[in-house]
Amino acid sequence: MASKNDPPEQPLPEEERCAVEEVALVVPETDDPSLPVMTFRAWFLGLTSCVILIFLNTFFIYRTQPLTISAILMQIAVLPIGKFMAATLPEREYSVLGWRFSLNPGPFNMKEHVIITVFANCGVSIGGGDAYSIGAVTVMKAYYKQTLNFLCALLLVLTTQVLGYGWAGMLRRYLVDPVEMWWPANLAQVSLFRALHEKEPKTKGMTRMQFFLVFLAASFAYYTFPGYLFPILTFFSWVCWVWPHSITAQQIGSGYHGLGVGAFTLDWAGISAYHGSPLVTPWTSILNVGIGFIMFVYIIIPLCYWKYNTFDASKFPIFSNQLFTTSGQKYDTTKILTPQFELNTTAYDSYGKLYLSPLFALSIGSGFARFTATLVHVALFHGRDIWKQSRAAVKNVKLDVHAKLMRSYKEVPQWWFLILLLGSIALSLLMSFVWKEDVQLRWWGMLFAFGLAWLVTLPIGIIQATTNQQPGYDIIAQFIIGYVLPGKPIANLIFKIYGRISTIHALSFLSDLKLGHYMKIPPRCMFTAQLVGTLVSGIVNLAVSWWMLESIDNLCDVEGQHPESPWTCPKFRVTFDASVIWGLIGPERLFGPGGLYRNLVWLFLIGAVLPVPVWVLSKMFPKKKWIPLINIPVISYGFAGMPPATPTNIASWLVTGTIFNYFIFKYRKGWWQKYNYVLSAALDAGTAFMGVLLFFALQNEGVIFKWWGSEPDHCPLASCPTEPGIKVKGCPVFT
Repeated sequence: MASKNDPPEQPLPEEERCAVEEVALVVPETDDPSLPVMTFRAWFLGLTSCVILIFLNTFFIYRTQPLTISAILMQIAVLPIGKFMAATLPEREYSVLGWRFSLNPGPFNMKEHVIITVFANCGVSIGGGDAYSIGAVTVMKAYYKQTLNFLCALLLVLTTQVLGYGWAGMLRRYLVDPVEMWWPANLAQVSLFRALHEKEPKTKGMTRMQFFLVFLAASFAYYTFPGYLFPILTFFSWVCWVWPHSITAQQIGSGYHGLGVGAFTLDWAGISAYHGSPLVTPWTSILNVGIGFIMFVYIIIPLCYWKYNTFDASKFPIFSNQLFTTSGQKYDTTKILTPQFELNTTAYDSYGKLYLSPLFALSIGSGFARFTATLVHVALFHGRDIWKQSRAAVKNVKLDVHAKLMRSYKEVPQWWFLILLLGSIALSLLMSFVWKEDVQLRWWGMLFAFGLAWLVTLPIGIIQATTNQQPGYDIIAQFIIGYVLPGKPIANLIFKIYGRISTIHALSFLSDLKLGHYMKIPPRCMFTAQLVGTLVSGIVNLAVSWWMLESIDNLCDVEGQHPESPWTCPKFRVTFDASVIWGLIGPERLFGPGGLYRNLVWLFLIGAVLPVPVWVLSKMFPKKKWIPLINIPVISYGFAGMPPATPTNIASWLVTGTIFNYFIFKYRKGWWQKYNYVLSAALDAGTAFMGVLLFFALQNEGVIFKWWGSEPDHCPLASCPTEPGIKVKGCPVFT
C-alpha cells in the first residue's frame, strides 16, 4: 500500500518481520498514511452493505435451509460501485457545521474498501450465524407465545452488541497488539483485498485477480447442483444404498442422521458450514480437531451406543437434536409449562423424564470438559504473558513491522470503550427492573452474567486468535444459571445472551480490529465504523425479525405449517430445546444426583486435568516444539456443534484443510502463498451469490425440482431406535 512516488521498498530485516510465517507471506509490510479512509463513499457503501446483509441474514435464518451470507459478497459487490463513484461524483468540497469534505477525494482505495467491509461484517456477526439475541426474541414470541414489548426487545439486542464491543476495547492489548495473536481467518480477506487492488508483475500463471474471477465463476455455476438440481451432493451416503434395509448400516453411514462413515460432501457450503473455511485454519489446529473428532465419533459414540447402551441409547436415534420421552417419542414441552412460562412440576412428574440422543448428550458433556480445559490451558501456556501485559510490560515488547506502522495513527482512548461498556450494563440492569416479568432474570443475575463474560472472553479469544477455533461455553452459561434459577427458561435464555453471546460479538469485533491492524486503518476510524455499524445492524435486525414474527402465520411452528413449509426455523429450534433442557427442566433433574446424565459432570474435572501433563512435558522437553502444539481445548472442539453439525460436515472439513494447509503448504508453498486464501474467498463468494439467486429466482417462488437426486441422504432408517418394543412411526419394531 505504498504510494506511487515512493522509492522501491527494500526488504525488511528478518527481525522486524512478523514471526508468524503465514502472516509474513500474506500481509503487506508497507503503508500510505495519506490515503483517505472515512470518505462519503465509505459511509454510503458501508451503511448500505450493512443494512442489506442484516436484512438478508435475518430473513434467511428462519428458513428450513438457513443461509448465512458472508460479508465477502458485499466486499466484492462494492468494488465496481466504488470505482464508478470515483469516476462520476463531483470533486468539489462541501462544508457542514465546519466539517469540510469532498464526495470524491480521489481514486477508490483499499482502505476505504476495508472500512466498508467492517461495516458489512456488522451485518453478519449480528444478523447471520446463529442470530443470537434475535434467537431469544423468537423463542419468547414464537415458541413460548409470550407478549414481548418492542422497546424491551430493542434494548436486549443493542445492549448485547455494545457490551461485546466494550469487552473488545478493554482486551485490545492482549488480543490485537501481540504478534502471536494473528487471527488466521483475516488472512483470506487480506489476500482478497490485495487481489482486488494491487497490480501484480507479470509472471507465469494467472494473477490473483484472474484466479479469483475464474474460481468465483466456477463456484457460482457449480452451486446450482448441490443448491438446487442435485442436493444429494451435499451428503453422498452410499452405505445406505448398499444396505437399504439395515438400521445399523444406515446409522453408521448416513451423512444427515448417522456417523457418516463413508459419506462425503461435494458442496462447499457443507464443508465450511460450521467450522468456517478449512483453507484459513492452521494445520496444527486441523490436526487437533481431527484427533478429537476421531476419538468422539468413531470410538466413544459406537462403544456407548452398541456395546454399553449408555443413557438407554438404543431407545433413541443415534444422532438427533430432538428431545424424547422414555418410550422414544418426541417430548411435548407444552404439557409441562405454566401460563407464566415456568415448570409445572406436577405435570412434569406425570408426563415423565426428558431424554436426549446419545450423541447429543455426549456432545453436551464435551462442552463441560472444553470449558475447564480452556481456562487451564490458557493459564498454563499464556498466563505469564497475560500477567506481563497487565503490568504494562507490553510497552517493552519487541514490535513487528505492522505494530510500528500503526504508531503513525492516534489510538482510541480506553475511556471511550469504558463508557460504552458501563452504559450497556446500566441499560441492561434497567431492563431487568422495568420488564422483570418478561425477562425473568433479576439484576443480580445480570451482574453474574457480566462477570462470567469478563472471565472467559480473554482465554477463548487467545484460542481463536491462534488456532481459528472458538471453544464455546453456551452449555456452561446455561448450566450455571439453570442451577441457580431452575424452572425459568426465559431467564436462562437472557443469561446465555449476556454471559456468552456478548463474548461472541466481542471476538468478532476483535477480529475486525486485527484486520484493521493488518491493513493499517486508523484505530479511530475503526471505532467509528464498528460502533455505527453495530447500532444500525441491531435496529434493522430486530425490525426485520419483528415484522416476520408478526406477519408470517405459524412461523417456526412445524406442526402448524405445511409439511414442506420453508419457515421451520431449525436453528431457533436448537435454542428452544436448550432453554427447555437448562432453563425449564433444569440441570439438577438431568445432571444432579439421581439424574440419568449425572456422570457427565465428571468431565469438568477431566477437562481441567488434561492440559496439565501437556504443559509439564513441554517444560521437561523444551526442544520438542510439537508438544506445546497439543491443544486440549481445540481437541475437544472436534466434538463441538454436533448437532446441528453432522460428522460428515466435520470430516469433509478436516480432509479439505489437510490437503491445502499441510500437503500444498509443505510441497507447493509458492502456490499456497499466492492463491490459497484467494481460493477460499472465491469459493465463499460464488456459493453465496448463487445461494441468493436460487432463493429469490426459484425457491421463494415455489419452483421445486423433484427427483431421486433432490432427496437428501436416502437413509430413512438412520433415525430409528433399536431397542426391542419401541414403536416409532416409519421404523420397524424389534422384538
